[in-house]
Amino acid sequence: MAFTPQFLDELRLRTALADLVGKRVRLIRKGNEYSGLCPFHKEKTPSFTVNEEKGFYHCFGCGAHGSAIDFIMNIEGLSFPEAVESLAQQAGVEVPLDSPQERERARVRQSLYEVMDMACVFFEQKLRMPEGIVALDYLRGRGLDEDTIGKFRLGFAPDGRGVLKAALRRENITDEQMVAAGLLVQPEDKGQQAYDRFRNRVVFPITDKRNRVIAFGGRMMAGEDEKKLAKYLNSPETELFHKGHVLYNLAQASNVSRDQGTLIVTEGYMDVIALSQAGFENAVAPLGTALTEEQISELWKVVREPVVCFDGDTAGVRAQGRAAERALALLKPGYALRFATLPAGEDPDSLIATKGPEAMRELMARAEPLSEVLWRLETGGRLLKTPEQRASVQKALEDHARRINDPTVRAHFSKDFKDRIWVASSRGARKLAPTISIGAGATAVAKIDAHALQERILIATLLGHPELFEQVGETLGTLQFSSPGLDNLRQEVLKTLADKPNLDTEGIRRHLCDNGFSEMLYNVWGPKFFVNAFFAKPETEIETALEGWEEVYALYNNSDLRIEIKEESQRLIDDTSSENFNRLNALSEQKLKASKGVE
Repeated sequence: MAFTPQFLDELRLRTALADLVGKRVRLIRKGNEYSGLCPFHKEKTPSFTVNEEKGFYHCFGCGAHGSAIDFIMNIEGLSFPEAVESLAQQAGVEVPLDSPQERERARVRQSLYEVMDMACVFFEQKLRMPEGIVALDYLRGRGLDEDTIGKFRLGFAPDGRGVLKAALRRENITDEQMVAAGLLVQPEDKGQQAYDRFRNRVVFPITDKRNRVIAFGGRMMAGEDEKKLAKYLNSPETELFHKGHVLYNLAQASNVSRDQGTLIVTEGYMDVIALSQAGFENAVAPLGTALTEEQISELWKVVREPVVCFDGDTAGVRAQGRAAERALALLKPGYALRFATLPAGEDPDSLIATKGPEAMRELMARAEPLSEVLWRLETGGRLLKTPEQRASVQKALEDHARRINDPTVRAHFSKDFKDRIWVASSRGARKLAPTISIGAGATAVAKIDAHALQERILIATLLGHPELFEQVGETLGTLQFSSPGLDNLRQEVLKTLADKPNLDTEGIRRHLCDNGFSEMLYNVWGPKFFVNAFFAKPETEIETALEGWEEVYALYNNSDLRIEIKEESQRLIDDTSSENFNRLNALSEQKLKASKGVE
């Protein structure tokens, strides 16, 4: 849809920018401008300004800049025409349509919105009537309360081929309108009567980004048709509804997600609703399919790193893999997906019911980066023992990396995959340092380089127990980790805890994510990491955590000493000076002291 420059100028003039922004941001007037905390990135000191006179906003922190139209587009994730229509509606300005065809299409669309809302009201009413008692009992049996049922406008479609049709006809809605809205099915034989699409189903209204009903999903109730018909049924594609572009509950989840900086993507209607009732109002779902490219783009309009949380069964893992592959071509700096896999046999509803909301929060905190999902997808979780296996996986990973259009992101993925293959090759050739068992009673043996693993455990234990900073901070500050990325993480953790000694585990992890350490943090806090160091878990008693940290530090320090002793022994062979001899003796005594209580 095209808009004339004159109309857009008039719309901007009629829109009070400070009032518009002030609905989302607490603004303070300073002279001719207003200032506040930027709604597009997390900050504690205001760097966001609104200049009413010049008609633009600007953030000196993240660079966000634009007019009222840009603000609506970015804050609500709307397209340009949608943002213009929204502002025009708020300003009471009629949108000029540039052709008879556009005017007719707009009229049809508006009428379909009205038809869909009437149908939604009808389904809501039927849920509360005698014929809806089975559906209402089903929803209550799934643990939903009255507020949740009302919030999501859940309803019931009676078991009859013309019940909805008759009700809407009484409201002067034609069969043609109902067919166009996807509410009726028109048989190919035009001589036959159109009939209700949704029958004997719990109904889930599907809304657009402006919370207007555009489609329905229906779950079959038990009965004779249960085995013959699909359990779940969605509306067909219509003028309003394009399945691959829509996410269930996006309108309600968007503002909460922006405030929290997190958006959960789960599998279906009931997952979203159960999460919302448990306090996770930032959940959405694709509509019966794996995430599409268009849906991923919609997610990124809300937050930069949404978390995909699918079931741990075969279908869920497969859908997770497809989502990861589809995201590759879209990746750009600052935008990514993370993945949190539910335990096998669990969905969000069952996990929360059996283990409480905290289990869900912990699962989300352990979400893995996209690169980890692709690695696991291609390796199947197995060790790559032969050159043939490694070559096959390397080829698959290189193909994945080539699908990334952004050159910067592509280069980083390629390097990460090459590093992983190198480590796998080193394992196969037995070139790595001996594997180690960490901690008394450890249930697993570490499978990576001993020195690197020890460094990860040292920092992970402090992350899980920030209160250990006083005991171990000074010692950790004298070290320099072998990986530059991990050493940067070590320095940031120490600096942060020195400045903010009262931060808890969640606080320090949130700070690290906000300051660009997400990827490195996930490398030391993945779901499989704690088998190597049970004492690093936050729930472990502080005394046990300290004991484990000191034990690992002794091993780590010991390994450094062994290298120095080996080098000094070689020097003594080449130069038998008293200075080299004394240096070797001093290192040997230091090694003996460090090993006490460990070996």
